[in-house]
Amino acid sequence: MPSEKQKMIAGELYRPGDPELVRDRAASQALQRQYNDTIVSDVDVRKTVLDQWLGGRGSSCALRAPLYADYGYNIHLGDDVFLNYGCVLLDVCTIRIGDMTQVGPMVQILTADHPRDAAARDAGLEFGQPVDIGRNVWIGGGALILPGVTVGDDAIIGAGAVVTKDVPAGTTVAGNPARPLVPRHSTD
Repeated sequence: MPSEKQKMIAGELYRPGDPELVRDRAASQALQRQYNDTIVSDVDVRKTVLDQWLGGRGSSCALRAPLYADYGYNIHLGDDVFLNYGCVLLDVCTIRIGDMTQVGPMVQILTADHPRDAAARDAGLEFGQPVDIGRNVWIGGGALILPGVTVGDDAIIGAGAVVTKDVPAGTTVAGNPARPLVPRHSTD
């Protein structure tokens, strides 16, 4: 029978109070505090903490503190990813962020979700859905990416957008819920 952790990562209903998951969150919080409290100039300490905390990261990532995550081990960053101040990554399932993607301050990327069925919620069950963000994406400050969303390469997410559906490659979306912006035609 799969563990609660295995069910969580697979996107199945799981019990977040499971002792293994409680220990994993506590370990993540300790690394999170260490990362967020380390001065920027102490690059070696920050890299060591990220290597212990995250599931994987490419070269030359710049992650501004504070940074918040549930577990850390489900977060995978490509090369040259930038996360600005105050980002929240709820990683009960995998979060993948592609090379050269830039994420503005206070952005939330959420894989955690709750059952729509009241009895399942009352039983303390939760689930998640992975989030996949492509290469060279720009996510404006305060945007919210909801569980199960895929953002294609070269897309732009406007500041404050609430992204509830997949965003095709090269598309700019904004608003709540986020919708594609219609390109303006030049009269020049």
